[in-house]
Amino acid sequence: MKTAGTLALTAALLAAFPAFAGSPEDNIKVVQDFFAAYAENDLNGIASVMDQDIRWHIPGRHPLSGTKTGRAEVLAFFEQLGEAGFKAEPIYFGANETHVIDIHRGWSNVEGKPNVDTTWALVYRIENGKIVEATNLSADQDAANTFFWSQYTLAPLPQRLSR
Repeated sequence: MKTAGTLALTAALLAAFPAFAGSPEDNIKVVQDFFAAYAENDLNGIASVMDQDIRWHIPGRHPLSGTKTGRAEVLAFFEQLGEAGFKAEPIYFGANETHVIDIHRGWSNVEGKPNVDTTWALVYRIENGKIVEATNLSADQDAANTFFWSQYTLAPLPQRLSR
């Protein structure tokens, strides 16, 4: 038999759960809003769908790869991505109450430099209507690495090592 305290705790936990989880449709809308803002290079729009403490994982071995932590760092990444002329076009969205998967075409058209045109998949974790974490996966990481290295150069020594 459950006590009143146990029932109250269970009710409180169940009541709190919807604050984190959204419907699959609502979660897809968050990611669609992200893509709409990205297409317009609208950093404020991108920020509006991100949690303040977001973590965004970028695969590869290039100047933009690695985990970006916090809204400011993620926005700096997207600012650089925009300067590189990288475009993205959604192909598919799937979701549940906490995650969204998108598959999209990601490409560039930089004249005189290596370009990339491949399929990407992202796994987003959504809480309270905001993206709290995203993991990016590339179908052709070698092409992505080549493209990003062609767009960004390291500062010469010793400036590269100074803080």
